Amino acid sequence: MKHLFVLAAGAVLMMMTVVSCGELPGVGGNDADNSYKPLELSTKAAGFVEKGSSFTFDYIDRINKEADEDFVVSPLSMQFLLGMLLDGAKGETAAQIANVLGYGAGETDEVNQFCLSMLQQLPKLDSKTRLNIANAIFLDDGWPLNSSFTKTVGKYFEAEVTNLDFADNSASLKAINGWCAKQTEGLIPKVLDEVDPTILAYLMNAVYFKSQWVWQFSKDATSDETFTNENGARSTVKMMKQESNIPYCENEYFQMVRLPYGNGAFSMFVLLPKQNCEISDITAQLKKADWSQLRSQPVEKDVDLWLPRFETKFKIMLNDILSAMGMPLAFSAADFSAMSPAASRLSFVQQDAVIKVDEEGSEAAAVSVAAVEKNATAIGGKRPVFHADHTFIYLIAEQSTGAVLFAGRYSGK
Repeated sequence: MKHLFVLAAGAVLMMMTVVSCGELPGVGGNDADNSYKPLELSTKAAGFVEKGSSFTFDYIDRINKEADEDFVVSPLSMQFLLGMLLDGAKGETAAQIANVLGYGAGETDEVNQFCLSMLQQLPKLDSKTRLNIANAIFLDDGWPLNSSFTKTVGKYFEAEVTNLDFADNSASLKAINGWCAKQTEGLIPKVLDEVDPTILAYLMNAVYFKSQWVWQFSKDATSDETFTNENGARSTVKMMKQESNIPYCENEYFQMVRLPYGNGAFSMFVLLPKQNCEISDITAQLKKADWSQLRSQPVEKDVDLWLPRFETKFKIMLNDILSAMGMPLAFSAADFSAMSPAASRLSFVQQDAVIKVDEEGSEAAAVSVAAVEKNATAIGGKRPVFHADHTFIYLIAEQSTGAVLFAGRYSGK
């Protein structure tokens, strides 16, 4: 069953997509070199934050229903991955992806601008927080990507295209998993067990986050305590403890605290179900609530806070979830012709994530992967290899009549 800290863990990465209103207590103005400054977004882009929150809470709710174990996911990572797929899609396939993300059809350019703004600004919000966001495409060598697609994802997602020979499983795995390990500081050293030669390209996003609490826990106060899950089963966990003035609020479903990191640009929101309520009640309410309003409700109160010290690793295949969210065409009769004439449908979408929470702060990472199948019958399939490294005949002919002006043989002499 899902524990309290499961939702909190997901919230760590989720909070990368939003910034708390106003200056948080105890942070900001006292550090001239690292004062809190909100994201600078256009009116259109600011509207996408709200739409992104709608995707976030639908995503979390569905993961919560699907997972039989503790989980951590990154809605932000999935938004970047789906954004790149949107650039490669056309027609109803594109419309479905846009709808899942909460955007309207035809807003791809605006979405790209928003993603670029988030990509460039988020890592710079707090010098005490390390945040890395990276995008990449690994392409089977000899197969094409449309230059317009490559240019777009390069400009707005800073995604580099790497050509690999997918027939060489060992070398391809080393490159792909090596990229994941590098981008996540070793937290996620492997996402693929094998590379499939029927795949045209693997689109990937990685997010890495590490920061310290504004109000750190004393290690001396940590002790063993009993933890009860939704089934009533009990276990013993390392419980961190402090009594501090912490932003706090509650409603009929849950209590909530906001635990800021660094200069306050990022926070963990911990939502604790009230008696007779479950995690599913909270996720259902989050889907209905105005997140902008809810996250501004906590006010400083003297709180007796307990929070488990924990580490969670999670991996999930997302084909069924994303299809149920509204984009089934991407996995069946897809149109990814804006990506490549050789692109067929999505073979799979998966996400790996890790989080570590202790007395000092939090470290988390996620890698999202979309595998695009080849359409072997497409025009412009595998690039022909023409190496004129042995004797050949050549002709010089007039275009309209075919009249041969010159003909010859070349044998290297």
